[in-house]
Amino acid sequence: MKLGVQLANWRHGLPEIGSWLVSEAEAAGIDSIWTSESYGGDAFTPLAWCAAQTSRLRLGAGIAAMPARTPAATAMTAMTLDYLSDGRLVLGLGVSGRRVAEGWHGVPYGKPLQRTAEYVTLLRQALARDEPLSFSGSYYSVPAAGGEAGLISYLHPLRPALPVYLAAQGPKNIALAAAITDGLITGFFAPRASGYYAAAIAEGAGRRPAGERARPFEVVAIADVVVADDTAAAASRLREKMAFYITRMGPPGSNYYYKTFARLGYEAECERALAAAAESGPAAAARQVTDAMVADVALIGPVPRILEVLRDWEASVVDTLVLRGSAADVAAVARAWLA
Repeated sequence: MKLGVQLANWRHGLPEIGSWLVSEAEAAGIDSIWTSESYGGDAFTPLAWCAAQTSRLRLGAGIAAMPARTPAATAMTAMTLDYLSDGRLVLGLGVSGRRVAEGWHGVPYGKPLQRTAEYVTLLRQALARDEPLSFSGSYYSVPAAGGEAGLISYLHPLRPALPVYLAAQGPKNIALAAAITDGLITGFFAPRASGYYAAAIAEGAGRRPAGERARPFEVVAIADVVVADDTAAAASRLREKMAFYITRMGPPGSNYYYKTFARLGYEAECERALAAAAESGPAAAARQVTDAMVADVALIGPVPRILEVLRDWEASVVDTLVLRGSAADVAAVARAWLA
């Protein structure tokens, strides 16, 4: 299992993890750097910054939000950054949540599976440069109705088959990732749920054209890391964050974070968190997130305990585990695991 590190969203300037990534991570044996975006900083600019200061690390957009850009705009950015990094980009895409799509980007959330399939089709066309862009779908159509003919990118991509991954947690989206892309990026992964992911991946891989069924497929999981002598104290530092995702990223029927915890057997806890949030606010919701919920999906406690837990992650479907946390915590776990 390879290790990656996430340069997570920041609120007030570049976090310390950024300096550690460009100064030590490459020499330490870290495989990749990953970024993300929702309704603040973007995913690509930090990757360009990292590309300029490293030479080997893979650069993962994990994830770039599809509602934020047209497929052609994403293709342009990806091709450019792939050249600047000498072919190190991994393009992770996601539909984001309903709240971000509609409340930030002003784009109807619609049907995520259909939107994703259309987006990837157009993106692949742009990268391939085989013919002018030509696609008519429910969400994306090029050329525009009654408009000028489609174009071919004047930039010849460094890698026409640039790796494209999808962010996914639900079974249909995981299967779609396996069917049409090169990898899966997932959060709040629990090693004991590995079989669930494996089954969905196998179902999607079976939908590939016969000549592509043996194509490599990478599973990337992002996990929060909190190092502390007391495991319960470490869990407490993540309760508010998990409660936010469970209660504020859409209603239960369309909130895939809620569904992820429910599949792990925590639907009652999720319901209590929703009720507490509505009645008393975020702090009350966070108190409904149990130590077990946090321990299932995060790496918490003393480093020796985390190393033991990592054996379960290594035995799962995960190929690359992306650590997310403070520079000190991530560095401590990475150094111990890679030693």
